[in-house]
Amino acid sequence: MLFSHEFMNREIVAAIVISLIYLFACYAWIGLRAEHIGMTVLCNVLYFASIGTRKFILGFFVFVVFWIIFDSMKGFPNYDFNEVHIKSLYDAELRFFGISLNDETIAPGKYLQLYQNTGLDILCGIFYLCWIPLPLAFAVYLFYTNRNQFLQFSLTFLLVNIIGFILYYIYPAAPPWYVEAYGFEFSPATQGSAAALLRFDHFFNLPIFESIYSKSSNVFAAMPSLHAAYPLIVLYYGLKNRMGLINVIFTLVTAGIWLSAVYTSHHYVLDVLVGLICAGTGIFLFNYFLTLSWTREWFYKYLKVIA
Repeated sequence: MLFSHEFMNREIVAAIVISLIYLFACYAWIGLRAEHIGMTVLCNVLYFASIGTRKFILGFFVFVVFWIIFDSMKGFPNYDFNEVHIKSLYDAELRFFGISLNDETIAPGKYLQLYQNTGLDILCGIFYLCWIPLPLAFAVYLFYTNRNQFLQFSLTFLLVNIIGFILYYIYPAAPPWYVEAYGFEFSPATQGSAAALLRFDHFFNLPIFESIYSKSSNVFAAMPSLHAAYPLIVLYYGLKNRMGLINVIFTLVTAGIWLSAVYTSHHYVLDVLVGLICAGTGIFLFNYFLTLSWTREWFYKYLKVIA
């Protein structure tokens, strides 16, 4: 028997209450969906199934928190809080990174489209699919090899996301594909778009990116590019853990995602650069927090729970 009856009764009641509060909040603010129920059931099953699965879900609860925050943004669009930047960002991209071609200055993304081909579409699609799977797979690897580094990586990942989400609300921004499709007029009802990634879907006759972007939390969250930030966090911890040739793969994927973000019209170069700044800031802040006595104490208490 894994747990005492007293423990089970107390924990089950707490789990039921927390689960119901979460599901009701989803229903009230963003609309209850199947994935909300699925996530709730999964977390409860893993928590109560065994000691091992309990440690696993307590460790990966950092990623659950990330998903909950990201998903909840659907109920609080950033354009309700600040003006959406469309033309100003486009003009800044041309000013700093514009490419002269035939007496015209064009954005790097538009320039890359001149070299559009099926091979590049497929390659960029594969790189872009690594966006979430790469950090999750790396987290699983660290969880089973080094819990200390796992927790550092996970908390850094969450911190970088929080920084990025805050910037989404401070500086709502339209992606390049929005300008290509709708110009510089703001339309809050605009649905998410896979943009040039649709060519990947069409080639394989699968609605992969179309499905992903149809569930986008916010169309006007292009600045910063967290697509650019995630692989940099992975690469940093890969180098920190001296993973050898694996870091070569991390480097290639990181550069590939940066290129893909611009090539597929999902981000400007400026978005990518600010995403890298977010990653660097999050890494620096986490390392700084770990030097403080109270945060270090909290960190090791958390580590003890999942060790």
